[in-house]
Amino acid sequence: MRWDALFADLESQFEALQDTDLYGEVADRIRTEVGKITVLDRLRGAVNTVVRVELNDTEPVRGMLSRVGKDCLLLETERYEEWLIPVTALVAVHRLGPWAEPAGAVEGKLGLAHLLRGIARDRSPVTLFCSGGGPVTGTIDRVGADFLELAEHPLDAPRRRSEVYNVRLVPTQSLRALRRR
Repeated sequence: MRWDALFADLESQFEALQDTDLYGEVADRIRTEVGKITVLDRLRGAVNTVVRVELNDTEPVRGMLSRVGKDCLLLETERYEEWLIPVTALVAVHRLGPWAEPAGAVEGKLGLAHLLRGIARDRSPVTLFCSGGGPVTGTIDRVGADFLELAEHPLDAPRRRSEVYNVRLVPTQSLRALRRR
């Protein structure tokens, strides 16, 4: 009888060691996979979720995360505003949920410059929030490889030569957010 108990005890110890090794290996693999997830993957997992975004040099913005590009995100707020935010301007994002999603074929290619060119083509009046300064309003005239040019004018006035009081060159690296109504 004692031999049976000894073998049963040894078998249970062996099974426990195997389970521990398996759980340790699974945990290591999970940590490795989580280590490959990027901020943009986490943001893509929260598309169509209401989030709150903290930004450098700007008040936090709350809205529905509608799109995530290769280097930016788009929020839609309750006041019918769109916020285009470069990922480099993010300080924190709240209410994401636990999911992550890799980039699709299109999202992985569309970036901030593409979206800025689309806004310039639409001739939509915008408000720019840049590092080290207050908000400025106007219409984007052109977008280069690493800059944009904003014809400054009041938001309630159309872009007319008589309304433009300055043309501002803004390096895209200093752009913190763009608001469009």
